[in-house]
Amino acid sequence: MRSTRATAAVERLKTRSSNAQYSMVRTADSLFYLVLGGGDGAPEKLSEALELDTFVKFVDGFGPQVPKRVTKMDLAFERQLVKKE
Repeated sequence: MRSTRATAAVERLKTRSSNAQYSMVRTADSLFYLVLGGGDGAPEKLSEALELDTFVKFVDGFGPQVPKRVTKMDLAFERQLVKKE
């Protein structure tokens, strides 16, 4: 099992939060968990051991979220979807 998706999810979290101390640990059972820190003391475990898909969803929902970009075309399309009463 490849962990590329998990690594990419952690990198996105680092970018969103501006904190480079997030990392992941992969267990012998091919499960993943998120940790914070590790510089001076023991890293803080932020999640339990999760399967790949569940871990990626957890990390993508963790920390600050990037606001979705909305264009003028998106707004116009949404207005067309709403029925006028």
